Amino acid sequence: MSAIGTIRRCFQRSWQLRGPFLGAHVALAALAAAIISPTAGLLLGAAVRLSGEPVLADHDIIRFIASPAGLVAFIALGSVVATIAVLELSLMMAMDIARRQGGGLGVGAGLRFVLRRLSSVLAFAALLIVRILLIGVPPLLIAALTAWHFLGEHDINYYLATRPPAFIGAVALIVATLAILSAILVNRLTAWSLALPGLLFSGFAPARSFRESAVLTRGYRTRLLSLLGVWIVATFALNLIVLGVVSLLAGLVLPLAGARLGTLYAVLFAVLVLWSLATVVVTALTTGSLAVLLADQLEARRAPMVAAFSAAKGQTLLSRSGAWALGPALGAGVLVGAASGFVLLDDLRTTDEVAIIAHRGASGSRPENTLAAVRKAIADGADWIEIDVQETADGEVVVIHDSDFMRIAGVDLKVRNATMADLAAIDVGSWFSPDYAGERTPTLAAVLAAAKGRARVLIELKSYGDEGRLEERVVRIVEDHGMADHVAIMSFRSAMLRKTKELRPHWPVGLLAATAIGDLGQLEADFVAVSAGMATPDFVRRAREMNRDVYVWTVNSPLPMSRMISRGATGLITDEPALAQQVLSDRAALSTPERLLLQVADLFDLRMTTASRGSADR
Repeated sequence: MSAIGTIRRCFQRSWQLRGPFLGAHVALAALAAAIISPTAGLLLGAAVRLSGEPVLADHDIIRFIASPAGLVAFIALGSVVATIAVLELSLMMAMDIARRQGGGLGVGAGLRFVLRRLSSVLAFAALLIVRILLIGVPPLLIAALTAWHFLGEHDINYYLATRPPAFIGAVALIVATLAILSAILVNRLTAWSLALPGLLFSGFAPARSFRESAVLTRGYRTRLLSLLGVWIVATFALNLIVLGVVSLLAGLVLPLAGARLGTLYAVLFAVLVLWSLATVVVTALTTGSLAVLLADQLEARRAPMVAAFSAAKGQTLLSRSGAWALGPALGAGVLVGAASGFVLLDDLRTTDEVAIIAHRGASGSRPENTLAAVRKAIADGADWIEIDVQETADGEVVVIHDSDFMRIAGVDLKVRNATMADLAAIDVGSWFSPDYAGERTPTLAAVLAAAKGRARVLIELKSYGDEGRLEERVVRIVEDHGMADHVAIMSFRSAMLRKTKELRPHWPVGLLAATAIGDLGQLEADFVAVSAGMATPDFVRRAREMNRDVYVWTVNSPLPMSRMISRGATGLITDEPALAQQVLSDRAALSTPERLLLQVADLFDLRMTTASRGSADR
């Protein structure tokens, strides 16, 4: 039978077992919410505390995982997180095999069956993670060393902007290395595809299950790979279809609800319930089809089977019909729909209170981090001017982002090695336009003087591995210009924030992050400045509940700007402050129902507009 035909049959069998599979999915989701997710959260908190920091962001995460304590914590956490998926797959395989043996297995009996093997499942998950790390770490180290060797001479932004031959060569080597890693991983994962069913139904110990799976799949891996590939495509397509149908329905029905908020909420509630229920059913169906596929392959390989469970008659009743499972699933859908609806209404604002923060000045229309960009941002009505500061060789604090001048001037000189005399000769504006050939790297003092009385200044402390006196010098310059009440300090490095707080406890400081783990409540910061991808509705809500402002970077088009405002972001860090002001102006004219429609559009990733408010959601 072809791979497509085999996967179609697996989905058909999963549909026949939809009742037990749906019940298994709901039961495991409840188990995850009650036990496994809180346990993972506790482990994550304990792991972060081992680092000595309440929150780890970006490079700190990598450094921590690379440490012995961090590696052990990562494996433990990964094992717990993987356990819920493994348990669900195990439960569904048990149900399918029980049916093959002429009986049936209910959710309760199935849970008892898999939970009796919980220690083995945890050990299996840990071994899987360790094996993946052993395969993946050496190629990743090779890729990192390649990047360091070929791209370590200048700031990475120079290579990304200009893409010289060294960059192209390094990327080619890294891509080749990662391609080899991917091929090895795919081969190994395919070889281990029967390890879990072997553990559960052939009585193998966790370590032995991997070895036996490799033996069972020998000479058969190409076929297995094609089957798993078709299953992945089918799963992705099903989820995409569900999201597309619900999104289309939301886009068609919500505007018809009219301007009455009560009617709009009722329709919204119904759409969210439908979405939640459809997601539950599709997830149960796709996971069940994978369980059927793996059980099929174990049986086809004639692996030894042990009597791992009894298909008692009293257990068959629950497997004959899926109706009993629809109640919990529908109840879960109603709860999720209601909770989502109430959250949307709770977050709904009739006015927008968000600061416009000009990223490196108005860097979309002027050369970044120059006085021209600062003056343009002020003219565009920015509330804050965001700048990057570093120290020069002669102890001045200057405004520049990169560690050197290669990208913005083509000059091979590190900022930390430059003097003010050097900077006076370096043109940092011509790269943007010949009109700005006279721009030079400004000092922090010059930017503060330009912004005083016109805008506040958000100062990012840059560090490229050199230990200086940047914090003390910034504090002195700010106070010398009488701007202490009109600045905020941020950095990717927690140590720099702590030092600033020690110097000036009442100054607002914030952590910059593209990714972060840990407890925001324990973070000694007044705000967080995060990437747009990190600023999910849940993250913004939790940060606000902890009295942390949320600044989002870097949003440069109307739709993302409007989304971040709807989510409750405190500030938009943007290259286009004039555009952000226009979006705010357009949103100010929106009615309450239109604002709710925008939030729903964000939830379903819709481009819902009204005839009169198009620019708020372009």
